[in-house]
Amino acid sequence: MSEHLIRHRPRYRALLEEYLRSDRESGLLQAYEFGREMMTLSIGVLDLAAIHHDVLMELSATSGSAEWMNTRKVGDFFSESLSPFEMTHRGYRDANRRLQELNDSLREANEKAESINRELEAFSYSVAHDLRAPLRSIEGFGQLLDEEAERGSWPAKVREHLGRIRAACRRMAQMIDALLGLSRVHRSELQIGPVDMSAMASSIVAELRAGEPGRRANVMLANGLKAEGDENLLRIALENLFSNAWKYTKKRNQAEIEFGCRSQDARTLYFIRDNGAGFDMKYADKLFGAFQRLHAEHEFPGTGIGLATVRRIIHRHGGKIWAESEEGKGTTFYFFLSR
Repeated sequence: MSEHLIRHRPRYRALLEEYLRSDRESGLLQAYEFGREMMTLSIGVLDLAAIHHDVLMELSATSGSAEWMNTRKVGDFFSESLSPFEMTHRGYRDANRRLQELNDSLREANEKAESINRELEAFSYSVAHDLRAPLRSIEGFGQLLDEEAERGSWPAKVREHLGRIRAACRRMAQMIDALLGLSRVHRSELQIGPVDMSAMASSIVAELRAGEPGRRANVMLANGLKAEGDENLLRIALENLFSNAWKYTKKRNQAEIEFGCRSQDARTLYFIRDNGAGFDMKYADKLFGAFQRLHAEHEFPGTGIGLATVRRIIHRHGGKIWAESEEGKGTTFYFFLSR
């Protein structure tokens, strides 16, 4: 037995002998406290058993025939000294069992959520796809009526109503396309590879400028921005973010849009900043919801799907996206990718 254990043996013997001689229940409490102290000192069960064995051998040799030498009480004392170890082991065992149960529940919940999401995605895709045919019929017959109205002397009010019907059809077609796009984002398999984010942003801005050649906008793009991800999906995300910035700065005499990044918590944090309309941050929780709009349709037209699509793409890359904004002063979108 090591010197470290030998040092505790006399006290164990004294406590055991006192308990055997006095028959006081407090002796069992002292046995428990001794065991807890040993556990605190990182003395294991086998070491404590060795101490007990040596003390028992000493007592048997010197007092084996004494009346107070009661085998049952010796066993009770030793069992009580082991109680802290047993309780700790039971606690670990119970905690591990509970943790396993929680993990199983979490796995089942995730599997159920994934199943529900797949069903919802399939339903959304089916509904959006099936809506196309009747919508094309409405638009087609609306166009025929419009042409008939041009040839005849239909009242201006009737033609105005026809115009609204056809405009609503076109808007609904755009929303269906957006829904199908959102569905494809979730259904498509990720093709991970290196992505030149700077070149991608430059290409997107060039397309926006081509669509509005007279628009005055100062767009600053950082060079050398790289990422690992699905190039097609990341382009969709950037297109939506830049289109947002382009749209919400349209009332500025001089639009300012910036795309860059910085390091934060060992991650590359990308941002797109603009000096556009901005929004009240108390509505920030609605920003990435499908069909959620923070501005009137007549001010800034859109489907209400773009940012929901962006968030889904970022989440599929294991990342996160959020926004900071102030009404009338602009918005900054931040996102990072874990891949």
